[in-house]
Amino acid sequence: MAASLREMSKSFLRHTSHPNPYIPPAHFLFSRGFSSKLLVKGISFTSTEESLTQAFSPFGKVLDANIVRNKVTNKSKGFGYVTFETEEDAEKALVNMNGKMVDQRVVLVDKAWPDNRKAKNVG
Repeated sequence: MAASLREMSKSFLRHTSHPNPYIPPAHFLFSRGFSSKLLVKGISFTSTEESLTQAFSPFGKVLDANIVRNKVTNKSKGFGYVTFETEEDAEKALVNMNGKMVDQRVVLVDKAWPDNRKAKNVG
């Protein structure tokens, strides 16, 4: 019976273990859900959330477009975020919009990473 139980646990681990045992479990917690959010750098100071949404919408449904602004002056800091409904749409936008013109400025697009301040409070 012990041998049978040992064989079952080996089989279970073989089917549920990740092929790379060095990836920490927290990696999986933070790797999903953030890949549909893109960081857009080089945004024109005259850009609006609407113009950002319009520029990125050919690649999928944009759920949110946010330009980061100075809290005192309310002027753009030159970067923002675009969140898509799906990861696939975000990937299409990343490939097609990186290095393209938006409101007469070349923008650089990358995947957004989770806010480290929030991640430190987990656990």
